[in-house]
Amino acid sequence: METRVDEIADGIYRISTYVPEVAAPAGFTFNQFLIDAEEPLLFHTGMRHLFPAVSEAVGRVLPVEELRWLAFGHVEADECGAMNAFLAAAPRAEVAHGLQGCLVSLNDLADRPPRPLAHGETLDLGGKGLLRRRVMHLNTPHVPHNWEARVLFEETTGTLLCGDLFTHLGNGPPVTDRDLVGPALEAEEMFRQTSCLTAAVGTMRSLARLAPRTLAVMHGSSFHGDGAAALRALADGYQERFGPERVFAARPSALAGADAPRG
Repeated sequence: METRVDEIADGIYRISTYVPEVAAPAGFTFNQFLIDAEEPLLFHTGMRHLFPAVSEAVGRVLPVEELRWLAFGHVEADECGAMNAFLAAAPRAEVAHGLQGCLVSLNDLADRPPRPLAHGETLDLGGKGLLRRRVMHLNTPHVPHNWEARVLFEETTGTLLCGDLFTHLGNGPPVTDRDLVGPALEAEEMFRQTSCLTAAVGTMRSLARLAPRTLAVMHGSSFHGDGAAALRALADGYQERFGPERVFAARPSALAGADAPRG
């Protein structure tokens, strides 16, 4: 495995570990995103066994002990498995997550009490150089999965930390301006990771209104360009390829033997 660090937007670094055995032969990347600010924030921690590699990569940008905030899209091993290892390594660090995730999981799982965030609430990370960093917390329940799911939007650079949205296979460049929608739809065909299609499509179209310039993708290359158009295209692709009428048409056995509705 190789862990590399690349700056994908001004002061935002992608930490990426390529694991060829996952989804072979293409392989799969597990990415974290570090915002370098007065109060640095790490979005995703990686799994527990990746902590040595990810923490070493963080240290190439800033001392790990200076981390102030840990955040992630939802409670899952690749998102927050190393959470407590980072809390131990960074004495001032706090986990910041939506209220739902704090209530159902993180109040119990985190070694220090987490900071619950309301929908639309911002964390002011302070300045670094000429830029001041602010991240907005947005609840996206069940999108792409888990009821406490959320994203973060870094307002200064227009970077949407979108977690598992746009997941795709392979070990592409750190950031690209090429279309990610086709590869993301192919990955969805394989993994079927996204739940509640109606909510997913509406949520993606709502996120498009942020007009992000960079999409920080957890699995695969990040994207630089018209993020709003990419989000709308992904929503359209999900609706066309995975709409309820297509799901039921492809899986008639799910209703086989069921009692007929009774009027």
